[in-house]
Amino acid sequence: MIPSRLESGASEVPTLRLALTQMLVEPGRPAENLARAAARIASAAEQGAEIVLLPEALDCGWTHPSARELAGAIPDGPACAALRAAAVQHRVWVCAGLVERAGDRLFNAAVLVAPDGALRLHHRKIHELDFACALYAQGDRLAVTDTPWGRVGVMICADAFAPGLPISRALGAMGARLILSPCAWAVPPGHDNAREPYGKLWRDSYGPVAREHGLWIAGCSHVGPVTAGEWRGWRCIGCSLVVGPDGRPRAEGPYDAEALLRVELPVGK
Repeated sequence: MIPSRLESGASEVPTLRLALTQMLVEPGRPAENLARAAARIASAAEQGAEIVLLPEALDCGWTHPSARELAGAIPDGPACAALRAAAVQHRVWVCAGLVERAGDRLFNAAVLVAPDGALRLHHRKIHELDFACALYAQGDRLAVTDTPWGRVGVMICADAFAPGLPISRALGAMGARLILSPCAWAVPPGHDNAREPYGKLWRDSYGPVAREHGLWIAGCSHVGPVTAGEWRGWRCIGCSLVVGPDGRPRAEGPYDAEALLRVELPVGK
């Protein structure tokens, strides 16, 4: 657990109870994935979480072509409506990645929903991997919102390592005290985590921005196979990560298993 005071020993600051839901995502099976997400939100709330962070594209799976038929709108499509209902039912904030249909385009999107069901942030991934751009349009927005723990921003996965780290740095410049990042971290077949431990890319991307702006960054990945597209045969793994204002990791998920990470963050205002 993270201490309830900033390391400087300064005065009391608001402490946020954050839960990262490192869950199985089955490509092309949104009903099952959303039911699993609702159960994980309920479990996190029962354990005292105030914000629940879920993975990227948790409805259809990252880069899965089923999104062309199954993706819905934000905020009123079935997937987003299910997350909003869970937030209201359990009186928690929910941040999750969804595939969004907007007219004839699809976006790799993320939402932050308040406990009253209001959509507080709606992000569309800006820095997508090249081959994923065949499915997803490029994002067109970046924002923060005020919460009881200060300002919060949202990015998605590879947004974090855009050259020069401009997306997370912009959120820091906009006053974010916490950046939430739904992710889908994948490894190729045969990856040996003992020989080549996963996670350096994310520590190197999160750490400098966290230090520069004195903020927290939390990335939550899922587990499960990649079954279509250029990375077919790869698998998504966990290793969900929370980095503190000193740039050091404060919590890390297991490599290849479902998990609920609970972390207390003295984020302040």
